[in-house]
Amino acid sequence: MSKPSISTAYISASTNRFNHAADVSTSSLIACGSGKLIALWNTQEPDGKGVFQTLPGHDGLITCVRFVASDAFASADNKGTVLYWRLFGTDWRTTAIVQAHQQAISVLREFDTFLLTGSSDSSIKIWEVDRGAVDGKLVIHSRMRIRLIVTDEMKEFQTISLQGWYPLSIAIAFLPSSEAIILAIGGTDRKVHIWTRSDGSFIRSVTLSGHEDWIRALAFRAPSTLNDPLVLASGSQDGTIRLWNVESFTKMQAQSQADTKHSEDDFSDDLLDAFEASLGDLGADTEEGGRQISLKRHILTVKSNSGTQQYSITFDALLIGHEAGITSLSWSPSNASLLSTSTDSSVIIWAPSSIVSTAYSSSISSIWINIQRFGDVGGQRLGGFTGGLWSNDGAEAMAWGWSGGWRRWRRIKSDGLGGTAGEEWEEVGAISGHSGAVKCLDWSPKGDYLVSVGLDQTTRIHGAITSSNPEQGIWHELSRPQVHGYDLMGAAWLGPWTFASVADEKVARVFEAPRNFVEEVRVLGVKDLAQSQGDRPATASVPPLGLSNKAVSDAPMELEGSRPRRHPFEGELASITLWPEIEKVFGHGYELITISASNSFDLLATACRATSPQHAVIRVYTTADYQPFGVPLEGHSLTVTRIAFSPPNDRYVLSVSRDRTWRLFEKKENGYIPIAADKSHGRIIWDCAWSCEGDLFATASRDKTAKIWKQHSDSGRWGAIKTIKFEEAATAVAFCSAAANAQERWLAVGLETGEIKIYSSLVSTPDQWTPVLTIDSNLAHVDQINHLAWRATDNPLKKQLASCSEDGTLKVMIVQFEVD
Repeated sequence: MSKPSISTAYISASTNRFNHAADVSTSSLIACGSGKLIALWNTQEPDGKGVFQTLPGHDGLITCVRFVASDAFASADNKGTVLYWRLFGTDWRTTAIVQAHQQAISVLREFDTFLLTGSSDSSIKIWEVDRGAVDGKLVIHSRMRIRLIVTDEMKEFQTISLQGWYPLSIAIAFLPSSEAIILAIGGTDRKVHIWTRSDGSFIRSVTLSGHEDWIRALAFRAPSTLNDPLVLASGSQDGTIRLWNVESFTKMQAQSQADTKHSEDDFSDDLLDAFEASLGDLGADTEEGGRQISLKRHILTVKSNSGTQQYSITFDALLIGHEAGITSLSWSPSNASLLSTSTDSSVIIWAPSSIVSTAYSSSISSIWINIQRFGDVGGQRLGGFTGGLWSNDGAEAMAWGWSGGWRRWRRIKSDGLGGTAGEEWEEVGAISGHSGAVKCLDWSPKGDYLVSVGLDQTTRIHGAITSSNPEQGIWHELSRPQVHGYDLMGAAWLGPWTFASVADEKVARVFEAPRNFVEEVRVLGVKDLAQSQGDRPATASVPPLGLSNKAVSDAPMELEGSRPRRHPFEGELASITLWPEIEKVFGHGYELITISASNSFDLLATACRATSPQHAVIRVYTTADYQPFGVPLEGHSLTVTRIAFSPPNDRYVLSVSRDRTWRLFEKKENGYIPIAADKSHGRIIWDCAWSCEGDLFATASRDKTAKIWKQHSDSGRWGAIKTIKFEEAATAVAFCSAAANAQERWLAVGLETGEIKIYSSLVSTPDQWTPVLTIDSNLAHVDQINHLAWRATDNPLKKQLASCSEDGTLKVMIVQFEVD
């Protein structure tokens, strides 16, 4: 028997729709919440590998991630739990788990030794983190690795009650030239609340008004020199960004200013009142109302070593440029510019232009302009950008969108003077993934690429691009052939350039690759092709209010032989990589649930949701003209969950159902006829699969068993020769054979918990299966596995196993078999 080892070739994971769901470390490692998992992405990886690891641990949807140090971060979820993570060597491990709130945590910030959590229970809690030292406690791990046990402690320091409104953003910093701390809180009451702490607890100080909608983002910029103010940027759903200056305020300055500018200030205040009144009149009849501009000086007092110290907070600038709500704000590491993201699908970098002093501020003020604007003009993307950050020490700006994919821009030229005026930026590759449960996947006929469908209503094609390492390509999403209006349930390849998909509708749709895709896989080395691939439409588009992708022949070639070798970026995937739809296949009376293609690709079988025998039928079609092949296959009484054609010649069709039975149909000249059935499973049967030789099949059921079935040579009856029991429901199965000369085969079983178990058997003893490997949630998934599929590689002892899950991730793992 072989002893397999496992490694990960590809992880497709999206980022959750929360504006605090991702953060970047000083070493440009991004940690982001992806469903209940934390995905890790090293943005400085030279080959652009993307997500390299997922960390399980949360039971709820992750809403916030925040780095505390380069080797530590905290994460929070919608069940109110906070996890503290530390890096030990190459392993990230949880060192503290705290049930911080009873409701979802909406914001998480770190400062000094404090961790702050804001929740929809209308409170903010401040925690003191006591980082445990790496002491000498050793534990021998099950795989004989030595582990250090370290625990960190989070102690509640203070709770701030917000009297009914919800916190959406927090910013915290030291006051200028002081040990006192200033805390800004923004949320659903449209004001910025300032709290301070000199010693003891935080106390309420002042309230800054002006925004007309929820405040989603706050960020402090530390003073660069002693004379600079502390700047607070606040971004709201009203589409504006306000800058506030916090600076030291002494009575002497106030007195001198009062003496010299008394009359001027009175005059200015009168002018300002008139200006505000005109703004109010202007906006009285409009939906939004007038924008308020107040130059009121807010005074706050804190204790210091020499008594008390006063600070003033004044409104400094109003940044208008976004057409919709601001979702995040981030100061660049050099503090020279401000990055903002918005639901209008744009990312703006703001920087001060010429220096202009004003009569209203004791500091030098600036006119802020948007020096760079990225994203989509006109904001046609649904939901826009959810959040954004700086990476690579300010040389890269990146943002993730409503659909969970990232876009990234890199500075390729600066003005050389440290300024921002003459900068040039270009877009570079980032990561993407399904933003909902992934329901089905299928390898293309030769295993060049993989199609996946999910509840985010998209179909995606993933493939390995040739890289500097000839042994292993770098995986990326290559195309998004279908962006649909219904949840997608299944897909099956009908040839190297054709696949069919089924969604929550009564029709199956068949797609054919456009010229763009054929050219792309040739240029990227995903598939070996001759130059010409016939006359194909260039791409496809969806008409307004339509669901069918229409071929577009006269579109400009997006991928030319001379273009740089790169995969499409998120913006391109969402717009120009659609495939034209060539056929609709009708017949079922309810929404389709599963699809399967025969091994010869001559036949296509579909089944729909059913509560009666009349609709629980399998319809088989020929792929030559998409007409029915024989009569519908009857026998089941509830929804058919999976259909499988037997290799190598499609002699049998196997189906499993919610009615706890499997049924077998044999091919005749004019269709398939029923020959066998069995009801020995106690619960729904989720999946079935044939062995590569076609002599066995396996079924996986919610009754926590997988059964292996074989035809008895004497009676011809199909019977169970092996029952494999599990701790949890079995939801997916897939067979894989060893190399032609080896007499061994493997079976992968996916469980409801997200684990994958691999069993081995000799071809000569099909009733003896021994467990050889368990892939736990650290490498596999954390929710029900929906589909498994093996793919052979050039190396007979190395196989690739693709898996997709309800947790929203798709993974391709390399299983290396080492012969004893």
